Amino acid sequence: MNLLYRIALAFTTFLLPIVAVFSTKINHFLKGRKGLMQKLSVFRSENPGNLAWFHVASLGEYEQAKPVIEKFKKAKPDYLIAVSFFSPSGYDIATRRPQPNVDFISYIPLDRKSAALQFVKTLNPSFAFFAKYDLWHHHILALKSQKVPTILFSASFREDQKYFSSNGFFQKILMRMDLVFTQNQKSLELLDSIGYEQGILAGDTRFDRVRESASNPKSFPEIEAWVSGKKVMVLGSVWEEDMQLLIPLINSRSDFFWIIAPHDLNPEPMDKWSESIQKRSIKYSQSKDFSNSEVLFIDNIGMLSSLYQYASLAYVGGAFGKGLHNILEPLGFGVPVIFGELKNPQKFPEAAISVKEGCGFSVKDAEGLIQLVDELQEENRYSQAVNAANSWVESNLGAAEIIVSKVLSNFPNHGR
Repeated sequence: MNLLYRIALAFTTFLLPIVAVFSTKINHFLKGRKGLMQKLSVFRSENPGNLAWFHVASLGEYEQAKPVIEKFKKAKPDYLIAVSFFSPSGYDIATRRPQPNVDFISYIPLDRKSAALQFVKTLNPSFAFFAKYDLWHHHILALKSQKVPTILFSASFREDQKYFSSNGFFQKILMRMDLVFTQNQKSLELLDSIGYEQGILAGDTRFDRVRESASNPKSFPEIEAWVSGKKVMVLGSVWEEDMQLLIPLINSRSDFFWIIAPHDLNPEPMDKWSESIQKRSIKYSQSKDFSNSEVLFIDNIGMLSSLYQYASLAYVGGAFGKGLHNILEPLGFGVPVIFGELKNPQKFPEAAISVKEGCGFSVKDAEGLIQLVDELQEENRYSQAVNAANSWVESNLGAAEIIVSKVLSNFPNHGR
């Protein structure tokens, strides 16, 4: 399997430049990695101190890593922090503005043996943290060859994952981790089932992140003035499949204002939805005077997590398509959250738990959505959902503190 993996990587490395001619996404993926090692070498020559490396797949995993980065930096203020991304979308957003506690942001190189070893040797981390998943074979081998403590956190496993299907290549990658911090008991039990003994139940660091974000949200005075005294429903990361349910709801209610943040910022779907909505709508980029509108389309990136502060209710999209987006963001503000019926609930355990806790609600069609929103207008039902959201988030705080304290107690001498 190791040989097949290396052959596949070699073939991928050869093929990607050809595909990039026809794909802007692949072209962007490759362009971003040009000069990667040179930038890293310059950074480390100018900043030679102790360093902790955090690798994330994309923006969602970076959000999970932020509380751990903050706690680590607080415990070890003399350490440099480097963050690597696999996805261009995550990297692009993170590099648009300075990131608190982060000294260097990079792509991770493709997982070829020589590139991985060069990257790890040049970066020279004392600790390596991986968020949730995205474990790369040759990078982990390089870390082990350099005796760098390697930690996986916010891990959420399923029985059908390749780590547990057989005692083979991918399971060995997982077994090389020095510590694995899981989100839930089920994941810890799966580690036990393959004989991994360094698993620790810490919880989901997203709870720490959403509570922090809710405590210090960005302010949008023009939106705050627009929604003053109104009931607001924020529709976050919605797709066409979600809007097929939501447009009948919007058209059926005159007592709400609506903030719609699509996952895809292409203007065509927003224009199409606007034509189907029987209310006055406006895009955020068009004007900062929304007084003549009841529907506001957010046609930029970076606002959504703070917009939930204005919501009475939230709907989070993606369940009918590629996957449910972050339902914890509205819950961090104590806002009950609605989402579509999941095709694969095992991939999003927090959704089922939120339903059980009484702060999350799953719907499968437009009629069910309208009925649910009507039910949540009843004062006692709504108060119960709000209280459940606050209680659930509060009871799950502290994962980042557990992770950092356990890591530093297990590796007290600068990691190595």
